Order: sequence, then C-alpha cells, then structure tokens
Amino acid sequence: MIDDLFVLPDHLRRRLANALESGLLAPPYAAASLRSVLGLREGDEKIAAELLELERRGVTAPAAAAWIRAVDEATSRIPRPDLVWSGPEVPGLHARDTRRVYEELLGAAERSLWISTFAFFDGPRAFDVLARRMEARAALSVTLLLNIQRKSGDTTAADTLVRRFADRFWKTEWPGMSRPRVYYDPRSLEIGGPAGVLHAKAVVADD
Repeated sequence: MIDDLFVLPDHLRRRLANALESGLLAPPYAAASLRSVLGLREGDEKIAAELLELERRGVTAPAAAAWIRAVDEATSRIPRPDLVWSGPEVPGLHARDTRRVYEELLGAAERSLWISTFAFFDGPRAFDVLARRMEARAALSVTLLLNIQRKSGDTTAADTLVRRFADRFWKTEWPGMSRPRVYYDPRSLEIGGPAGVLHAKAVVADD
C-alpha cells in the first residue's frame, strides 16, 4: 500500500513530511501539487493515491508526516547512498540535481568542508550558500582547491598570475565577508614542462 512512499530518496521524503506537516500538501493530494513540492518527473499519481489511502484509514496529513519521520528515524542507522548524476533523464528513477546536492552539503556542514573544482561560473551565485554558511557557523573550516591555468604561450611569472587570480577572486567572485583557505596546484603554472590541471570535482563535508 505504501511502497512508493519509501522508494522516494530520503531528501524527498523529508520534503514530503515537511509539506504534509505545514499544510502545503493536503487532501485530496493533487498530483500537480506533489510535482510542485517534490520536483518529481513521474510517480506523483502513485504517491497521491497512497496518501489518499492513508487518509481513508484515518491517517491525517500531520500524522502521516510524523509517521514518515518515525520510520526514517528508525532506519537512519542503515547507511544508504543516494544516486546523483548529471545527464539524460532515466524513466522510473528519481534523479537528484547536482547543484541541489552541492547546496545541501554546503548548507548542512557543521565542522569542515573541502571543495575541489576545475572551473566555476558566476562566483557570487556559485559560492552564495557556502558564504552564508560560513557567516552562520564561525567555527566552520573551509578549504577550496581551485585551478589556476596558464594560457598557451603566456610567459607571465607564476606569482603574478596567482596575484591576479586572487585579486579577481576576492573582488568579484567571492560574495562573503568570511574567507575560506584557497589552494592551487603550482604545476598548472609551470613553463616548459607537462601542463598540470586540477580537474577533480569533489565536496567532503565534516570528514
């Protein structure tokens, strides 16, 4: 009767419970409302039908929210990875948007963050969640590993390129008052040898 509720990824079940508790979702549980709240691409009709079945059995929306949370709490000790990808949609699977996962990790970090990326665009938007989290958590330790690239044929001294990058980053890309530690791979600026590129894209929270 309720299988589809628990096929949902954890983050969508939490969102569903919040919507049921707040009244954002209420009987008759229109599929369009579920799509709006959960961002589902399919499966909303089945979930709506299961919520209606619970309602017919006397389980109100707030009670359903409490029940979902209780079941999640009871099973929370069992680690289950969430599937995240960028690319074509796969029918029948609940994909998590990469940007949303990134922002959830940054917004929930308590102690530390290590972030590595090859490139970023629109720094104020890309780093907004991180900057706000640093303001909210003064003890949060944040380390960025960024790529500084030498253009082909450019013979500018490495320290000059680093200084230019730093000036631009802090003046136009970083949106916050608190600053993270920023590192780069110096091999990317070497002249005459094999070109190095920091291409890893990763986030490690509270390691």
